[in-house]
Amino acid sequence: MDITTKQYRRCDLVKAVGRIDSNTAPKLREAFEAITSDGRFRIAFDMSEITFISSVGVWVLLETQKICKRYNRGDLVIANVNEKIRHTLDLAGLITFFRIFDDVLDAVGSF
Repeated sequence: MDITTKQYRRCDLVKAVGRIDSNTAPKLREAFEAITSDGRFRIAFDMSEITFISSVGVWVLLETQKICKRYNRGDLVIANVNEKIRHTLDLAGLITFFRIFDDVLDAVGSF
């Protein structure tokens, strides 16, 4: 899985390509931790090229969301979620935990 990060004035954009499973989730966690350890807690995650997310991947998103929202410091928003992943989040009852946007521009602009 390839992960790219880009820092904007108001938030950081993280984009991953491929599958998020037990083998690749630690790499995603490291990317998020690199951002939050620098004191930046506004993150937009572009999922346009994510084909699969396992429960471990969902757990990474939830952990990052918790860290970002602690003390009202920021938020983790998600952009470009495909229907299969959106349905998975909905079935797990997690769709309400994230603000989901249809494109990256809206996600970044939400901050």
